[in-house]
Amino acid sequence: MREVVRGGTLRGMCRSIQTLRPPFHEDPTEAEIRAAALQYVRKVSGFRTPAPHNAAAFDAAVAAVAGATAELLDSLVVRGSPAGRTPAG
Repeated sequence: MREVVRGGTLRGMCRSIQTLRPPFHEDPTEAEIRAAALQYVRKVSGFRTPAPHNAAAFDAAVAAVAGATAELLDSLVVRGSPAGRTPAG
């Protein structure tokens, strides 16, 4: 189990995964979403590059995480961001 430290972050969490939502990042590309998914799957699996007999499972996991990430980002409403505001009038 990971230890939660001040600010709600997890000690030992992969730091190379970038925040992809506004206002930290506007309009992430498919490549950026896939890169974040790849980093996550690498961290969880413990493999930088999977062995040939694990490659299909690894690639499927990256695709699933990338899809879930894109869906999440498309569904988020960020208060105070231009996309999250309704037009006046």
